Amino acid sequence: MKLKREKGIIMNSKKITRIKNKYGLITKIRKRNPYKAIMKKTQEHRTFDNTLNRQFKQVEPKKVFCTDITYMPFNHRMAYLSVVKDIASKEVVAWNISRNLQVEIVTDTITSMEKTLPKETLKDAMIHSDQGFHYTNPAYIQRIKNLNMVQSMSRKGTCIDNAPIESFFGHFKDEVNFKQCKTFQELKHLTQIYMNYYNNQRPQWNLKKMTPVEYRNHFFSNT
Repeated sequence: MKLKREKGIIMNSKKITRIKNKYGLITKIRKRNPYKAIMKKTQEHRTFDNTLNRQFKQVEPKKVFCTDITYMPFNHRMAYLSVVKDIASKEVVAWNISRNLQVEIVTDTITSMEKTLPKETLKDAMIHSDQGFHYTNPAYIQRIKNLNMVQSMSRKGTCIDNAPIESFFGHFKDEVNFKQCKTFQELKHLTQIYMNYYNNQRPQWNLKKMTPVEYRNHFFSNT
């Protein structure tokens, strides 16, 4: 552009590149502004309405789910637990434990849920979360969209909007001695044992004194 304007020379850009390479000429290019890139990435994240709206007294399993992530400190390190819980049966239908907080912690949890529940079962079901980075991430949103699920989110800074999952994490931390684990594999194994216990052996008053799995089976055997 400058050659044409100042010298009246029209030259193909590929020829300019060849000349530059021949004589070792380097073009100074202004570095990309990292803050603009961050802003663009942030704008890709989306929030959703609080469709659940604290309607926690669900009766039919496999219709409304809630999800969140909690911290698990152990042996001077940190792990993170992602859980999807059925609000009606209180059953943990999927979980994933990770050493980091990359978005894969939640997308892998959804993969686990797909293995547990048929895709046709999840169609039009609701999944509720907070407005955290993971749940507004385009990768997570697309996974939920691919399952034809309805995404719902708590109001900002209102953890009670996701009370069922907060309640589960409270029980988990009261009943699991995860801080004594020496290795990540030991932590994962202990978590696996508790999830099985919680779903299959731990009765709950609000489930007519049944376990989550018993309640789910009871409901569908009577419908």
